[in-house]
Amino acid sequence: MRAAYNEQLELLHKELVAMGDMCEEAISNAVHAIANKDEELINRVYTVDAEIDRKEREIENMCLKLLLRQQPVAHDLRDISSALKMISDMERIGDQASDIAGMAKYIMGHAGKSVEDIKSMSAEAVKMVTDSIDSFVKRDLALARFVIAYDDVVDKWFDRIKAEVIENIVRDGGEGEYYIDLLMIAKYLERIADHATNIAEWVEYAITGARSKDGVFPE
Repeated sequence: MRAAYNEQLELLHKELVAMGDMCEEAISNAVHAIANKDEELINRVYTVDAEIDRKEREIENMCLKLLLRQQPVAHDLRDISSALKMISDMERIGDQASDIAGMAKYIMGHAGKSVEDIKSMSAEAVKMVTDSIDSFVKRDLALARFVIAYDDVVDKWFDRIKAEVIENIVRDGGEGEYYIDLLMIAKYLERIADHATNIAEWVEYAITGARSKDGVFPE
């Protein structure tokens, strides 16, 4: 029975990686649509967001079956409960990528330093999502804590873009709406990074039984 249970846990890990890949694709496509004026990419984001929602339900069902049928020991119980928390954050990442895609329709084709910074910020957010999922699959506590600390990098990108937006609005008020849209996109990316941080904190809990954030134990 333990061998079969381990196979089911391995499948759960693979499904989490697949959901993480979808999140990465959605974020990247949403941001690339801005610079490339590509409405197909925008539509692809919406499609992938729907796939992320379906994957969340599939993984949730897997976790519940493992809990009900296998009566996992404490260590495995933390693994499964953490996975349930993680898919909720990944679902929100998909929603926010979809929000970025919706805003991309209004600013596609604009070029400039701010757009390049948005692309750089999105690459950092994608890195956090990738590393947070990897840390769970590999049970890599150091990588999970690296992701938690790396949130500061994305926060600094947001502060930088916000300062640029303010400067550009002062200089060119006629483009104020465009720059506000850029700031909103940067805010969505910051939230995506926050969700990646949450995932990493649940990985920390799965491995250690506690989260370092404020010394709080999950409910």
